[in-house]
Amino acid sequence: MFFEDRRTAGRRLAARLEHLRGTGVVVLGLPRGGVPVAAEVASALDAPLDVCLVRKLGLPSQPELAMGAIGEGGVRVTNDEVMRTARITPDQLDRAEARERKILESRARQYRGGREPLRLENRTVLVVDDGVATGSTARAACRIARARGAARIALAVPVAPYDWTTRLGDDADELISLHAPRDFFGVGQFYADFAQTEDDEVVACLEAAPAGPMASQSSGHSPGQSPGPSPGRGRRV
Repeated sequence: MFFEDRRTAGRRLAARLEHLRGTGVVVLGLPRGGVPVAAEVASALDAPLDVCLVRKLGLPSQPELAMGAIGEGGVRVTNDEVMRTARITPDQLDRAEARERKILESRARQYRGGREPLRLENRTVLVVDDGVATGSTARAACRIARARGAARIALAVPVAPYDWTTRLGDDADELISLHAPRDFFGVGQFYADFAQTEDDEVVACLEAAPAGPMASQSSGHSPGQSPGPSPGRGRRV
């Protein structure tokens, strides 16, 4: 199965997600390539769209190895095993978070133009990317959404490796992929056009997204429903 581009992939993915229409779902796209896919899904489901901003916290000695991740709302999730093995001190973790949070906040301002992030408490959250390779970013995004109070999480992508549900089954309540081949070498091999998504396109997708039937509820939960838990810190990633 091949996709012409991310927009086409998003429209085809949306057809598999009709069961989420009318559930008050919030769609979160992973910048940058996941946002055009998520925009098509949000439009088809008449759901609000936002970005899921995640920054990896790399080890000081091995920046490519994650000891945790951060998200908006002060959320931080950690991999206790990696931290213990690397003997990471609380001060080292705090310094890494401070550095990455500056970048995260800058991206948030750039993409949203001053708009507040959508509230996720007690909501069904649909995390969308243009594909899954290792799954590390998708895993962090799901756990960040959970820490921000999401009641249920679905992760949807056009393409992923055949064993992706085994890798990510503990991180989302529902996993949806249109194509999960064994001969998987990279997400880009399944797109005719896999050009890099630019920041301007991310901004345009967010500005054009539907408000969604529940977006006007600033608290992010249904009337008469108590808000979800406060965003957590120090959760395991």
